[in-house]
Order: sequence, then structure tokens, then C-alpha cells
Amino acid sequence: MLRTLLAPRMLGLHLLAIGVLVGFILLGRWQLGVFEDSGKPAASSDPAPVGVETLSQVGAHIDGASVGRRVTVSGAYDAGRQLLVADRRPDVSAPGGNVARDEGYWVLTPITLNDGTLMPVVRGWVAKADDPGVAVPSGQVAASGRLRAPQNTDSVQRRPEGVPAGQVQTVSTAELINLWRGEKVRNGFVVAQTPGLTPVKVPPPSTGGTLTWRNLAYAANWWIFAGFAVFMWFHFVRDAVRASKSPSSEVVLEG
Repeated sequence: MLRTLLAPRMLGLHLLAIGVLVGFILLGRWQLGVFEDSGKPAASSDPAPVGVETLSQVGAHIDGASVGRRVTVSGAYDAGRQLLVADRRPDVSAPGGNVARDEGYWVLTPITLNDGTLMPVVRGWVAKADDPGVAVPSGQVAASGRLRAPQNTDSVQRRPEGVPAGQVQTVSTAELINLWRGEKVRNGFVVAQTPGLTPVKVPPPSTGGTLTWRNLAYAANWWIFAGFAVFMWFHFVRDAVRASKSPSSEVVLEG
């Protein structure tokens, strides 16, 4: 039997079967990778900035495609309604290259737009509540940044004792409406970059990938072909072994 399996013709069959098997398995793995990558979020184009009024309305939800969009906000900061968002970590390294690990604050200051509505703006991050950077610029300003959806009030673990006056733990539109009573507050908030404050990062808009089930079917097909190749190899080997043991083959060998 071993002599039959190691015959030159059979060795060629073994090598062919191994090559086909490896190739089909790799092709199936490639199609599976295409299927897996199709479900991953993909970065969408980053359109030019637009006025925040076009994407954020009073009492209306922010469209998912608008989250992360670049926007501009023009008006005057309302220093009397500024809040600090507690328990926030910085997104970038502190001066000197060391990453600041202590929790600090987002500086949340609303801008009064020309129509009288308020647009919450996160101007940056500070380590301490009395940081000089929390001072509010006066006069008319034109801020630019990215739009974010409002945060859920249950997105953080609330302090049992609450937070001091002038602080919140989330940037929730519903909560801001209660705090800024009598004002029309636009939904969501803008993350801008203000000199003197550590920037808060916001990812650009992205679109969810669509799973391409066809590629998964292709992967299954290649692996089925691999299984069929193994079956055919076994079939040829079995026939060769049987032929070598048959009486007719023994007569031929004796002759």
C-alpha cells in the first residue's frame, strides 16, 4: 500500500490535492474577510461647515447623518448660564508629554444666536473649576466645531451627593432646558476649540457598513469545494490501493 501511495503518479496527485485545498481555503477566508469588513463603520465624506441652525432645531431630534458634522455658530456667549460638565477626562496629552489622568471639566457655555435661541457649546477641557480658561469671551463671536447629539442622563454614574451648583454630569438637552428655564434651547451641542482650553476631540461623521451576505455565501462555496477536493483525492487514492491489491494487478507485476 505504501508503495502505491508513494508512486510518482500518486505523489503528483497528493501535491495537486494539497495545492487545491490550500487555495480554496484561502479564497474562502478572503471572502469571509470581505464580509466582515462590510459591516464595519466607514468614514464618510467630511462636508464643508454649515450654520448650526440648519442641523440643530428647537424640540427636534438631530439626524444621525448630522452627528459629527462641522458647523459654525455666531452670536454672543451667555456667561451667566455657563456650566461645567464634571468627571471628564482630557482627550490629549498634557503639556510635557504626560497624559493627565485626573478627571476635570468640560466648559459648557451657550451662545445666543441671532434668533434668540441658545446653542450649547463645549469650549474645551480644564483640570480645575477655577482655571483661568473658563473666563467667557465677551462680544460677538464666531465659533466653529463639530455637532454632537445630546447625551443621555443615564450615560454616567451619578454621584450620590450630586454635583455643586453650576455643574452637570452630562450635556443633556432636556436637563439644560430645565436649568435654563424660559429659553429656547437647540438640540445637541457643539464641540469647539477655544484658545486657553484643552481641546475635546470629536470623531468625524461615519456611516454604518452594510453586510454583504453574498460574500459569506462565496466563502461557504469555496470551503465546500475544498471538501469536495478532499473527497475526490480520497476516491482516487482508494481506487489506486484497491487496484494494486487486485489479482489482475498481481499478474501484471509478475509478468
